[in-house]
Amino acid sequence: MRSERPGERSESDETALELDVTDLRILDLLQQNCKRPLAAIGEKVGLSAPAVTERIHKLEQAGVITGYVAILDGRILGLDVTAFIGVSIGHPRLIDAFEREIESVGDVLQCNHGKGGHTLMMKVKTENTESLEALIDRVRSIEGVTCTETMVVLSTRAERARIPLLGSESAPRRRPRRARVKRLAARA
Repeated sequence: MRSERPGERSESDETALELDVTDLRILDLLQQNCKRPLAAIGEKVGLSAPAVTERIHKLEQAGVITGYVAILDGRILGLDVTAFIGVSIGHPRLIDAFEREIESVGDVLQCNHGKGGHTLMMKVKTENTESLEALIDRVRSIEGVTCTETMVVLSTRAERARIPLLGSESAPRRRPRRARVKRLAARA
């Protein structure tokens, strides 16, 4: 039996959390601007600021909201090159070690394990092609990497971190009754 450290959650802690239309509207508004005053969110969804705070806290506790971030313009900050690097790993047992090592590389924005031509696909931002080449060399030096393929982005027309919810163009046209997610109960 696996021993759990404080703060870890197990499968037995999961219970269903029902998201209603108001929860989805709050989430959508937070995705648009998480610095929006709670009273302004409340006006849009028909709740008081304390009721909005309570719902947001519930969504945070359930793990639906995992954090709040500022979205930055990499070009203004000197990160002019965006690229996708496909990485092939020679043996499945080496994937975890690769992922652990790549977590410490600041230029790597995403590292996704998927199916297709490569074991992993990474999105990176670097200062220039010289720093991109150094990053590729670093990736290739990690144990288990058999090959990489890099696609340099020439321009980006759309980039979003927002998940489509109610009222967005990519959301379903019909109105959902309730969304079901799993909530992890806090350990006592």
